[in-house]
Amino acid sequence: MTVTAGCYTGPLFKVNNRCVENSPIRFIRQGHPSVTVQFSMGAHSPAVRAYVFLTGTSLCWGINAVLAQMAVDEVSPMLLVNLRWVGTLALLLAVSLKSTCRDWPILKENLRLLCLMGALGFTVFNALFYLAAHTTTALNIGIIQGATPMFILLGALLAYRTEITRRQIAGILVTMVGVCLVVSLGEWQRLLSLRFQQGDLLMIIACLFHAGYTVAVRQMPKVSPLSVFTVLAAAAFVTSLPLGLMEYAQGNMQWPTVKGSGVVLLVILLPSFLAQLFYIRGIALIGPGRSGIFVNLIPVFAAFFAIVFLQETFEMYHAIALLLVLGGIGLSEFRKTEK
Repeated sequence: MTVTAGCYTGPLFKVNNRCVENSPIRFIRQGHPSVTVQFSMGAHSPAVRAYVFLTGTSLCWGINAVLAQMAVDEVSPMLLVNLRWVGTLALLLAVSLKSTCRDWPILKENLRLLCLMGALGFTVFNALFYLAAHTTTALNIGIIQGATPMFILLGALLAYRTEITRRQIAGILVTMVGVCLVVSLGEWQRLLSLRFQQGDLLMIIACLFHAGYTVAVRQMPKVSPLSVFTVLAAAAFVTSLPLGLMEYAQGNMQWPTVKGSGVVLLVILLPSFLAQLFYIRGIALIGPGRSGIFVNLIPVFAAFFAIVFLQETFEMYHAIALLLVLGGIGLSEFRKTEK
C-alpha cells in the first residue's frame, strides 16, 4: 500500500475526533505512488472574512469622524469619552459576563497589558480624537487616520521583526504624501513653515497611540474576543475618569443636549462596540501589519459622510489625498499571496 500526503485548509475540521479551526491539516490518503494530492478548499476564507470585518471597522470609524464634529457644542469631549466607555462596558457586560467570568483566570494573567492597551489605545486615542474635532474638520480627521497603517507597519517591524516589503514601503511613502497634503490644506508652504491646525497635529499623535494598540493586539490572550474587549473597555472607562474630573474642575464640562445624547448613543454602538469587535477579529485572522492598511478606507467613508451630513466642502486636494492614501491598499495588500 502506498500513501501520499496532502494538505487541506478549511473553516472547521475533525482530526482524531478533535475540531480544528482555520489551520492547515496534514492527512494521509491511499493512492497511486505517482500522484500527490493537495487540497486548498477554503484556504482564502479567513482572509475574506478578515476583509469584511476590517471594512466594517473602517466604515464605523469613518462615521466616528462625523460624529466627533456633530458632538462639538453638544457634549464636552472628555465627558463624551466617559459616556462612550461606560455605555460600551454596560453593553458588553450584558452579553459577555458569562464568558468573561469563564476566561478571567487567563485574563488576570494578562491584566497589566490589557489595562495599558485600554488606557492608551482607547482612552488617550479617543480624548485626542474628540479634542481634534474642535479645531479641524471631519474630512481632515478621516484622511489623517490614513497615516495609521504606516505607524502599524513600523511598530510590527520593531516589535515582531515583521518583514516590510518594497510595496509596503511604497505604500507608506504614498500615504505620507497624502496626509501631508491634507494637513497643509493643499499649500505645501505650510509644511515648510510648520503652520498646521492644532486638530491635525492632535490626530497624528492619536494615530501613534492607536498604532501601538494595534501592534499589541497580537499579544492578547487566546480567549473570547468579547471577554478581552470587556476588560479593555473597563480599563478605558476607569482611566477616562480623571480626564472627566479635570474637565469638570476647569468648568468646561457640558452635559449632552438632545442632539448630543443621540451622538453619544451612536458613538457607543458603532465605533465603540461593533467596530472594536470587528477590528480584533480581523487582526486575529490576518495579523496587525495587513490589517492596518484597511485604515486607509476610513478617509473614503469619512469624506462621504462629512459631505452628506455636514455639508463640508470637498476640495481638490482632498480628492488627491484620498487617491494617495487608497494607493496604500493597492501597493501594500494586493500582492502575491504569501506562502
